[in-house]
Amino acid sequence: MKDRTLILIKPDAIRKGLIGVILSRFENVGFKIVKLKMVRLSEEDAKNFYSVHMNKPFFKNLVPFIASGPVVAAVIEGEDVRVVTRKIIGPTNPKYAPPGTIRGDFGTSITENAIHASDSHDSFLKEYEVIFGSQD
Repeated sequence: MKDRTLILIKPDAIRKGLIGVILSRFENVGFKIVKLKMVRLSEEDAKNFYSVHMNKPFFKNLVPFIASGPVVAAVIEGEDVRVVTRKIIGPTNPKYAPPGTIRGDFGTSITENAIHASDSHDSFLKEYEVIFGSQD
């Protein structure tokens, strides 16, 4: 089985109608979307999803933002998927994200940066459970 990761298209990107544009960036590099779901996170699920950031200054804005509207979660699969995904999305702060990255093209702030991606296998497992429940 190839490596998997989770991406979350955030409410700002959903409002801008960017679901297909963002998903196509992963398909265009040969990654396969193996699971897809649109959901609106409760505040409790949002806190759980982003619990690793609980002590960071942006956490207080991130939770209400991510729960403010629907998100699209996708499990993507492919060779070196986490490393390549980090390159596709760009740095967290869109100000430093180069054009051609998702955050460089569509992000407007550290919170409203269009997309989240799991940064490790452990994060993937935890985030997958919040969104999809236990692994199949």
